[in-house]
Amino acid sequence: MLKISGQKLDTIDRSSALYTKIAAVNPRLAAKDSTIWGSAAQAEASVRLNWIDAPESSRELLPQLDAISAKFRNHTRVVLCGMGGSSLAPEVIAATYRKELFVLDSTDPVYIHHALAGDLRETVVVVGSKSGSTIETASQRALFAEAFCTLNLNPVDHMVIVTDPDSPLDKSARADGYTVVNADPKVGGRFSALTAFGLVPAALIGVDASVLLDAASDAKAQIVSSDVAIDIAYLISSAGQYLTYCDSASAPGLSDWIEQLVAESTGKNEVGRLPIVIENSTAAAGGDAFSIAFDGSADLVISGDLGEQFFLWEWVTALVGAALEIDPFNQPNVTEAKEATGALLAEWNGVLPEFTPDAIDSAVEIFGAGSDLTAALRNFIYEIPDGGYVAVMAYLDRSGDRDLAKLREIIARKSNRPVTFGWGPRFLHSTGQFHKGGQQNGAFLQITGVTNGDVVIPGQSFGFKTLIMAQALGDLRALAKRKYPLLRLHLSDRSAGIAQLLKAAEAL
Repeated sequence: MLKISGQKLDTIDRSSALYTKIAAVNPRLAAKDSTIWGSAAQAEASVRLNWIDAPESSRELLPQLDAISAKFRNHTRVVLCGMGGSSLAPEVIAATYRKELFVLDSTDPVYIHHALAGDLRETVVVVGSKSGSTIETASQRALFAEAFCTLNLNPVDHMVIVTDPDSPLDKSARADGYTVVNADPKVGGRFSALTAFGLVPAALIGVDASVLLDAASDAKAQIVSSDVAIDIAYLISSAGQYLTYCDSASAPGLSDWIEQLVAESTGKNEVGRLPIVIENSTAAAGGDAFSIAFDGSADLVISGDLGEQFFLWEWVTALVGAALEIDPFNQPNVTEAKEATGALLAEWNGVLPEFTPDAIDSAVEIFGAGSDLTAALRNFIYEIPDGGYVAVMAYLDRSGDRDLAKLREIIARKSNRPVTFGWGPRFLHSTGQFHKGGQQNGAFLQITGVTNGDVVIPGQSFGFKTLIMAQALGDLRALAKRKYPLLRLHLSDRSAGIAQLLKAAEAL
């Protein structure tokens, strides 16, 4: 059963206009009323509300999940190729149930090598893409298909496709004989935790999907008949721009999933809520933020099983969208970043150009103001807008380069400003929407790195080395249009550059 506590519960004003507004939406949401978010959002909402039925409707998948588990039972390693909503929920499920799952949600060649390094004879690859045309997932699918063929393995025996019916991926995969599971097309990607996108990988790693659905069904019954979701939505809607989330041992990674759901759903019309995932309860968040946790103490503490948390946060996000008067189901600025990437790939004609930095400090090339790294960081922090935040965007290997994530807490502590950290390009399907559509007060620190060698993308004139730089610089181009403070640091030696950067940040 969901339970809420926390230091801010006594600030809930149930007689306020905001609370009354949210409370009135709760039964309409249960009835799947597509008019809740206004006339401009109705068309989108009318085809995005089946997540409300997922605790019941996804049970129809259980026989198919059993069949897939049996078919691939001799495979001891599972790799998931997916971005955003297609990968974050399975990653939480795997971590919570202590199962092995390699999530390939990057185009960094170094990180991709980790995915290819395992025994492919024992590997089953899940390719999850709602649209069936996501550039990252399409490239990864082609890569693995060729890798299996190189070992004289039939890709059909090692790959499962999850996509919407009649998508380009659905049609081509069925024609080629792959195992395909269709997701409900009336569920948006970030609301898809309890659909095929979350449940197929769960089944393949040995997690009983029915347990998640049972918990979600219990949460749904509680939410419809109580004030629990209304209270949470009220606190978030009245809290201001920044929310901090801290994981618990019972649901590791849940904060990252919520970050995408809340940031991408609310980061529009300059009124969004920006989640800041902190490393532990004592880590600096920077500035004044409303704190949310899943155990211990915080402004708001929410306890419940994983399936309950999935359904609750989808429901709360929809309520917050109504309170903020935005469409929680679209993501217009994610498309903007994709188009910027495509434009650069076309300009470069598949060949990554050379870039000349403004300054070089040992293992760090500086693209921005500052004669050395310390000066560049100081100049950057000085430019943070009043009431604004910093987004650290790392287009690197989130396994081997994970020490870089320490930079978030250091900058938050030194600047006393809210600081988020995202691995690129996966954050483009998460906080990337907020960066462009939310409050226009961000400052953006982008970190790229040298890649020795490349990984070829079958059927393309460019490799992953070129693709990830096009994604990084395309997003930087989109941010530059908004006149945000920007600083790009390129590591000519990843390990040495990370150590140098952390040391320089500590010296601020």
